[in-house]
Amino acid sequence: MSAGWLRACALVMLGLFSVSALAKDKTAIVVGGGLSGLTAAYELQNKGWQVTLLEAKPTLGGRSGMATSEWIGNDKTQPVLNKYVSTFKLTTTPAPEFVRTPGYLIDGEYFTAADLATKQPATSDALKRYEKTLDDLARSIEDPQNPAANSTLFALDQINVSNWLDRLNLPATARQLVNQQIRTRYDEPSRLSLLYFAQQSRVYRGVADRDLRASRLPGGSPVLAQAFVKQLKTIKTSSPVSSITQDKDGVTVKVGSVGYQADYVVLAVPLRALNKIQMTPALDAQHMGAIKGTNYGWRDQIMLKFKTPVWESKARMSGEIYSNTGLGMLWVEPALKGGANVVINLSGDNARVMQAFGDKQMVDQVLIRLHAFYPQARGSFTGYEIRRYSTDPSMGGAYLAFGPGQISKYWRLWERPLQRVAFAGEHTDALYPGTLEGALRTGQRAASQVEDLAAGKSFEPAKVVPATTAAAAGAVAAKKGNFFTNLFGGSDDKPEPAKAPAPVAPVAPAPAPVPAPTPAPAPVEAPKPAAPVKAEPAKKAPAKAPVKKPAAKTEAKKAPVKATAKKTEPAKKPAVSTAAKTPATTETKTQ
Repeated sequence: MSAGWLRACALVMLGLFSVSALAKDKTAIVVGGGLSGLTAAYELQNKGWQVTLLEAKPTLGGRSGMATSEWIGNDKTQPVLNKYVSTFKLTTTPAPEFVRTPGYLIDGEYFTAADLATKQPATSDALKRYEKTLDDLARSIEDPQNPAANSTLFALDQINVSNWLDRLNLPATARQLVNQQIRTRYDEPSRLSLLYFAQQSRVYRGVADRDLRASRLPGGSPVLAQAFVKQLKTIKTSSPVSSITQDKDGVTVKVGSVGYQADYVVLAVPLRALNKIQMTPALDAQHMGAIKGTNYGWRDQIMLKFKTPVWESKARMSGEIYSNTGLGMLWVEPALKGGANVVINLSGDNARVMQAFGDKQMVDQVLIRLHAFYPQARGSFTGYEIRRYSTDPSMGGAYLAFGPGQISKYWRLWERPLQRVAFAGEHTDALYPGTLEGALRTGQRAASQVEDLAAGKSFEPAKVVPATTAAAAGAVAAKKGNFFTNLFGGSDDKPEPAKAPAPVAPVAPAPAPVPAPTPAPAPVEAPKPAAPVKAEPAKKAPAKAPVKKPAAKTEAKKAPVKATAKKTEPAKKPAVSTAAKTPATTETKTQ
């Protein structure tokens, strides 16, 4: 009886050991050290997976920006972000009232929305008319998860936003402010699908600006990224992935001559970076077309540092400030060691033109314009930091911004795994692309999909609305603007005379050829700066996400976040398998 009892105990212990061993054998590799990759790694590790994070750059954090703090929405607008802020016990502070609504810098004079209604009623009324028409357009989309639900809505994907704005006949100043707002949150209006613009407006329809800027996260998105890093066990930086090979037994990920083996992979990198990874089996034509053709919003971010604030004190200039001349979208950041900082986003075709400029020339062009309005600017200027998302080969822009015709081809294409590979990143989220919320959501989704794959679940191939629907949908040819005469201001497109008042919900125009997104301007020979600027060498920026109206578009948006030395290790030459029993390590992601 004693022997039988011992034998039973042995069988129980053997069974427990087998279950434990099986759990430890679940292995995954996450490619990309931005917030979506960090999230996927964190969630998988919490479910018992052995996870290895591979990041191409020497630092972590992905497309983080330079802001010293992050404006975040409340639980209603950013539930996933707030969940992790709470989980990691990160400190937030309530947002002051004056940053919760956008302000305007018109010809150097600062206006709140209330000021504008009193001092420039024509501009204020035009902005309200634009917002009302946009709201009506957004209301026409019943389901933001399926924006091209019928032929009328499908037609909107063949039109660019600039053509739609032309029909509104906005006064010059109002049009410039609207253009600046759109290019900051998405991309140049002439490169943006009207359907995508309407869909995103539908997602945030009825959401107040105060809900989108409910509190402040000191330290910005790098603080959140570092919180993830501290939880993870295996991170390998300076490890650019060159190939991913799938077979019936697992996946092999190559970094140079080093091979990493795992059961599944999460690819959490921007599409431009994915284009540099050789996939076996190869991606199909639709996925390859999406990688090469999907439009990304362009943005460069500059932080100008001053000894003292040079703008009038009543301006306060915090939150989103849109200008009609030479300053892009800007906001003031608290200086950590005294002084004052102003962060300026150059977006859309403004950023495309400036790609030919060196950093100092670019800063000087912005400083010249700021100095014209605030003569103390040059004397108080102490240096700058800069992030150029537009020219970073691994990013190719700031965040997803569907161009005309692209929703019809690629909508929700990356939400489904391909065999043993799941995809994450802001560009794979249908509701909140380009935001911290979107990046975090996709990390969670990819981790859940890996779990489902391991449990034997299969995923249906992505289905896209048939392109034949577009035959009945008209299109308006995209206009080409003069980028030099419009270097920092609003669009130089002359609004066409409207034959009738702007419609509440735009209807497709008569059939015409489907427009292709306007090509980027040819590089421009950089002019010599008007005056030399004494600038400090660019420093590594803290992180911040792209800034769209939706859920604090993090530019994101972001400056890389360094993992602690003991957790982050460079790739080793000998081949390594994540299935091997090695000390726990850490993982992160790039989105």
